[in-house]
Amino acid sequence: MIGKLRGVVDSQGEDFVILDVQGVGYVVHCSTRTLQKLPPAGEAAALAIETQVREDSIRLFGFSADAERDWFRLLQTVQGVGAKVALGILSILGPGELAAAIAGQDKAMVARASGVGPKLAARIVAELKDKAPAFATIDPAVGRLSGEAEAAAPQAAQDAVSALVNLGYGRPQAAAAVGASLKALGENADTGALIRRGLKELAG
Repeated sequence: MIGKLRGVVDSQGEDFVILDVQGVGYVVHCSTRTLQKLPPAGEAAALAIETQVREDSIRLFGFSADAERDWFRLLQTVQGVGAKVALGILSILGPGELAAAIAGQDKAMVARASGVGPKLAARIVAELKDKAPAFATIDPAVGRLSGEAEAAAPQAAQDAVSALVNLGYGRPQAAAAVGASLKALGENADTGALIRRGLKELAG
């Protein structure tokens, strides 16, 4: 089984990259986010690999980080989620955003992915709620801002999350940005400071 590949980017397709490893071109299927992080053709790259063996094929899936590969595996434990749907979810949500969406039971965020309807999104967030923390560190501040325990978060932070949501950001992303800002600025930071810092986090 292949767990990692390091080579030179040969070319890219819509959902794959051909990675030249000492003269052998491996076709590696990737999420859109992973493909965007890869260097141009001719430059070196390394990918964490998940190998899937079927009766009629062997497919390689590549990830920019082990955490993304862990989520790829975890998502497929949900009935109705195959490799294509898992990659679709990871194309729109990074590991941290996905963790926040599940922690906050944000079905709408997961349903943005190609091939994910409302019912499947609901099943994903419900089934992975207890498993997700083992695969991704969710900042307690993010959990409080995203989930049912929102009242436990400082009022200024709650107001900052609401402001960012009103600006068009998803609640998990807004909660993650404000959670990071709260950690940097302290529990006593005011709403304006959290919003400004949160926007910088989202832009970064």
